[in-house]
Amino acid sequence: MTNQLVIYPLLLQLFLSIFLMFAWRRISWQRVISIVGGFINIAVSIWLFAFIWNEGTHTVQAGNWAAPFGITFVADILSATLVLLTAISGLAVSVFSASSIVAARLKYGYFPIFHFLLLGLNGAFLTGDVFNLYVWFEIIIISSFVLITLGGEKAQLEGAVKYFTLNILASMIFLTAIAVLYGLTGSLNMADLSIKVAAIENRGLVEITGILFLIAFGIKAAVFPLYFWLPDSYHTPPSAVSAIFAGLLTKVGVYALIRFFTLIFVDNTFLQDTILVMAILTLISGGLGALVQNNLRKVFSYLIICHIGFMIIGLGLFTEMAIAGAIFYLIHDIVVKTNLFMVSGLIYRITGTNSIRSLGGLYAQYPMLSLLVAIPLFSLVGIPPLSGFWPKISLITAAFEGENWWVIGAILFASLITLVIIAKVWANVIWKEKLELPERLNFRYYEKLTNEGKMQLVAPIVFLSLVSLYIGFGAEHVQQLSSRVATELMDRQQYIEAVFKSSQTTKP
Repeated sequence: MTNQLVIYPLLLQLFLSIFLMFAWRRISWQRVISIVGGFINIAVSIWLFAFIWNEGTHTVQAGNWAAPFGITFVADILSATLVLLTAISGLAVSVFSASSIVAARLKYGYFPIFHFLLLGLNGAFLTGDVFNLYVWFEIIIISSFVLITLGGEKAQLEGAVKYFTLNILASMIFLTAIAVLYGLTGSLNMADLSIKVAAIENRGLVEITGILFLIAFGIKAAVFPLYFWLPDSYHTPPSAVSAIFAGLLTKVGVYALIRFFTLIFVDNTFLQDTILVMAILTLISGGLGALVQNNLRKVFSYLIICHIGFMIIGLGLFTEMAIAGAIFYLIHDIVVKTNLFMVSGLIYRITGTNSIRSLGGLYAQYPMLSLLVAIPLFSLVGIPPLSGFWPKISLITAAFEGENWWVIGAILFASLITLVIIAKVWANVIWKEKLELPERLNFRYYEKLTNEGKMQLVAPIVFLSLVSLYIGFGAEHVQQLSSRVATELMDRQQYIEAVFKSSQTTKP
């Protein structure tokens, strides 16, 4: 059974999506199927992760076509980790959606599309073929566009137009880059490309191709100056949708950047320097953008941009320690950003507004919930020993060893500005005295829920908060994982040999 284990997460999400369509109008069934499927998905993902951790990189050649001629699925420790994080975030959002998404939206296919989105995410993490990666990206775009427009409110449609337009542009650039790369090498298998691109004599053409991929993935990852679509769209859909977007959608772009620029486009000083400059500007611009926002979800949206910079900086420094810091931060950020947008949804259900100026008194009314909210907020800041602190140590150490003082300054600036922003959020949303809200906002949705409904809102936040605490207090385990991922990424030969030496084939 382990021969086909790599594709089990894909088959499970595909099965769930189809099965949920047969319960199209039975909302209660859809909730149960999605949540049960989420638990099964975590079990399968843990199984895959444990197998890869013990046995090493595993591949499946689809359709009995050996690499590099067929479509290859590859699970190394990075892919297995991201599949597991997708399962964790997916379960949390699935439970949160059961109570926070209104029935009118659930009736029009929310849960089937949600699992199609998870299918696309898992596919992108597990593919070993560049064109197949493009196909999974398109599945992600189509699914996310449906989710962002579900409900048809004016703000949603406006945000969806910006989101879809920029992501389609990224896909067009991606497809163009694939065509150029295929013209240069005659291959689209990532392991094969790693060998063939290194042998191309015209390095200028390779550099241009790398820039095309950098732009395409940079748009999807929301790095400077390609991020303007994100804060205009992520705050518009329901908070459950924003949560899965914030936690995972931009991270697919980050994953693609890490995979391509550690496997295919390597040993290029110009590309590495460009990535480093973009990362520094992403940290600064995202932090400054968050500082001037009043809408809570827009604040968190700009912080997504800001903290993408930490991961890209690790790639730009391109040392084993820096890559390990970037991977550690990626793990931390997926969990915390998913949780923060669910927190914003919970606050909205209690108060009826996302305006920071209009909020207040949350601690006085709900002290236990406020303490729960403090965990993702302060984890995001990186207050020791919480999860956001440890990867910054690795990144600063790597920058110090390379005497990259601008990088150290940008990391410290982004950390300081995040602290200021979260302190502002805590003081105004949680700590200050309650303000009298306009009656139209004071609908107290949370208080009208049954105990089961309240539990469905709070339980996923508790779950991800516990995961964040584990990442922080069990940092030595996460650091061990991140270091192993970095070692594998820096040793391209290990990935190449795993793809070409595998004799395992399957027909998915």
